[in-house]
Amino acid sequence: MLDDELLSTHLQELRRGTVVLACLLVLKQPNYGYALLDLLDRSGFAVDANTLYPLLRRLEKQGLLTSDWNTEESRPRKFYRTSDLGAALADALNRDWDELDTALRTLKGGS
Repeated sequence: MLDDELLSTHLQELRRGTVVLACLLVLKQPNYGYALLDLLDRSGFAVDANTLYPLLRRLEKQGLLTSDWNTEESRPRKFYRTSDLGAALADALNRDWDELDTALRTLKGGS
């Protein structure tokens, strides 16, 4: 029988890189952290806030995201957007994802 902890560990590993790609794709339209958490969750990418916010800061530091503060509302919010470099990386990762998906489907089919 499959151990829950073992499954959880491997699912976390599998999803770790996909969250980066998901953020780069979603943030082609500017959005702030909490709304991004909600959107990812509704799309099947359940991400903890303690994981997402450091990820957003890291991607910004790497030049893959840009950010701006919106202070027009009662509560200031930091909006993130995929940079040109981030969009190029997202395209490359998406191509690789498609190739991996094709390869896995081939393996699963026994070919």
